[in-house]
Amino acid sequence: MKKDSQYDINIAKLADKTHHFAFDLDRAFFEQFDQQLIPDGNVHADVTLHKTDRLLTFDVDLRGTVRQICDRSLDDYDQEIEAHEQLLVRYGDREMELDDNVLQITADTQTLPFAQHLFDYIGLALPMKKLHPRFQNEPDENPDAATKLIFTTRQEGDDDDEDDSDPRWNALRNLN
Repeated sequence: MKKDSQYDINIAKLADKTHHFAFDLDRAFFEQFDQQLIPDGNVHADVTLHKTDRLLTFDVDLRGTVRQICDRSLDDYDQEIEAHEQLLVRYGDREMELDDNVLQITADTQTLPFAQHLFDYIGLALPMKKLHPRFQNEPDENPDAATKLIFTTRQEGDDDDEDDSDPRWNALRNLN
């Protein structure tokens, strides 16, 4: 990803209160990243920062559409997304990622690069199964196929008789 200060948040100059930021993410934003997941889009991000002396809480609301490729037909289509995410940033002795949504930064950190977080949140809002809208209302051919697992050792055509079983078990069946 190229460095772009347009999506950096200068936290050093902000007072301890609530701040609001708005970002419009378009093709230029998605081209910054070396990826094929999202080639284009038009997403509006509202970021609310609650800043205290020990913690920064970012509430991110995303709304818009991104260009996707249908898994079934390979046609391009616009996928609507809507997501709400929260990022917690605390101060510590070194910079590190503590959890998926928890970062630690040093007290002398001036700016927080936010572009990667916005891109990741958009990626998380995408459905796993990408279907063009014309396929989304079609029922699955076999709805139980993905959730039902059947295991059997019998071959088709085998009878259900116990006589075909291993003869070593017959002696055990007679024990009472």
